[in-house]
Amino acid sequence: MFIKTLAPQDQLISQLVPIMAQASQILLEEYQNYCAGGEFNIQEKSDDSPVTQADLKVNHFLLKHLATITPQLPVLSEESDYSERKSWKKCWMLDPLDGTKEFIHERDEFTINLSLIEGRETIFSVIVVPCEQVVYLGYLKDLPFKYSFSQQQWYQYQKTPYSTQAPVQIGLSHSSKNPKYQQFIGFIEQQNHAVIRREAGSAYKFCMMLEGVIDIYPRFHPTSEWDTSAGQCLLERIGGGLVDFQGRPFVYNQRLSLLNGGFIAYRNNDMKKLALQALELMPSSA
Repeated sequence: MFIKTLAPQDQLISQLVPIMAQASQILLEEYQNYCAGGEFNIQEKSDDSPVTQADLKVNHFLLKHLATITPQLPVLSEESDYSERKSWKKCWMLDPLDGTKEFIHERDEFTINLSLIEGRETIFSVIVVPCEQVVYLGYLKDLPFKYSFSQQQWYQYQKTPYSTQAPVQIGLSHSSKNPKYQQFIGFIEQQNHAVIRREAGSAYKFCMMLEGVIDIYPRFHPTSEWDTSAGQCLLERIGGGLVDFQGRPFVYNQRLSLLNGGFIAYRNNDMKKLALQALELMPSSA
């Protein structure tokens, strides 16, 4: 849960929050225009995934402003050239619209993901939820903050006791038709746990985990590094995390491909143990 707090006294956060508020407003206005039937451009990229004018507008805005506050740092963005990334020891990682399909299907669960990568690790994360006018952010060393743009109110995460008798809340994508998801849930239920399924889009599921309404988020279909970096960092700070099917945390900007394999995100170590036990019963999951 999050409780009210004072604004963190940190220069980077102070510089970023008004920028992310503007980016959030740009994306929200694009979404409202799209839902109202206004003129809107949607194209397909080389991998057949959609890219919209909203992706590109927010990308342009954030590249411009990140270059102003951190001119020494390159930006590895889904919508920009990152061919030189192997030489980058420290960089921003950006997805200007995570959940493009949610946006296109008029579901308000899309986000802006921004994270700071140093070496192979994410050291600072930002997830903006434009339709809720909130941002979740924080360093790897601190409990996450939440800021409401509309209320101008700061909150900080506070750990609360977890009941082992409570149902296990499983986060699923709207497109989770792969039978592995049902198998995974079945194995959770076989361990004498009731299960609540919660469908949500994109990195919004990480925000739901921070709010305590998702405990485990399994993923059996591909994502990219900019989809998981920010969420993983925030989860690690609350005692959770994100690991591959062998239990290894994801690392960033280290591999030839930016595509991720499957993963399990979890809210605490009890949920990690439960999820990995379920995976062990699925010989085809690795």
